[in-house]
Amino acid sequence: MEILVVLGILLVLCVIVVISNIHIVPQSKAYVIERLGAYHQTWKTGLHFKLPFIDRIAKKVNMMEQVADFPPQPVITMDNVRMQIDTVVFFQITDCKLYAYGHTTPMTAIENLTATTLRNIIGELELDNTLTSRDIINTKMRSILDEATDPWGIKVNRVELKNIIPPKEIQDAMEKQMKAERERREAILRAEGEKNSTILVAQGKKESMILEAEAEKQSQILRAEAVKEAKIREAEGEAAAILSIQKATADGIKMINDAKPGEGVIAIKGLEAFAKAADGKATKIIIPSEIQGLAGLVTSIKELGGDQ
Repeated sequence: MEILVVLGILLVLCVIVVISNIHIVPQSKAYVIERLGAYHQTWKTGLHFKLPFIDRIAKKVNMMEQVADFPPQPVITMDNVRMQIDTVVFFQITDCKLYAYGHTTPMTAIENLTATTLRNIIGELELDNTLTSRDIINTKMRSILDEATDPWGIKVNRVELKNIIPPKEIQDAMEKQMKAERERREAILRAEGEKNSTILVAQGKKESMILEAEAEKQSQILRAEAVKEAKIREAEGEAAAILSIQKATADGIKMINDAKPGEGVIAIKGLEAFAKAADGKATKIIIPSEIQGLAGLVTSIKELGGDQ
């Protein structure tokens, strides 16, 4: 009975040991495995089994991109200006074995290397260039750090100068310069605004004068067209009146011709026309011979009628 209990205990212990040596490596992680004290392999994401008492997990490595924000470092420019600059390094572990065995404290090494590189680069630049050449400084530092950390299984993706802190007196001078620059720009903007306003006013006056001239032109054209239209209508009226008179005359002649008047009627009409002509202011009147004979006949008839 005691043997069964011992076997049961041993079985439970074996199960516990087996279960305790089953490991699941999560996403973006990697485990460095040593066997009997020497590097054996690197576990990637998934289920793994470790030999009890033989294998051990030497290091758990984060494979994601990481950020190292280092405190401000004192630097001196080429023109002997002391300032402080803090940097941010974005890096990623690419080789877990090199990272585990390449350096005892890789992050401390990166911080020291960053400070040394920054001092070397800034020492070759003057203050103005330091303040205006961030991209150049970032590129140089990334290249130097990436090459230096490659034996440690680390890839430096980029380096950013977070803050550049010059001395107090230089900060005051820079603020005064910035203030003067802002005032200069404001003066330029005001001048530009006044200039644009003057141009707009002039353009408005010009457009107003153009519109007035155009309106006057249109008014004159309308008046000329009205006068033209009136003259045309007057001429059309006169032409219509002449046509009416001519038509009446033509109708009268036609009626006379249709009536076929005799010589006596024609002679009487001639006398009527002669009488109208005699009422005028003419001093000489030439009487056709036909009318003369008819006039004598009329006179004779009147005399005979008077004698009776």
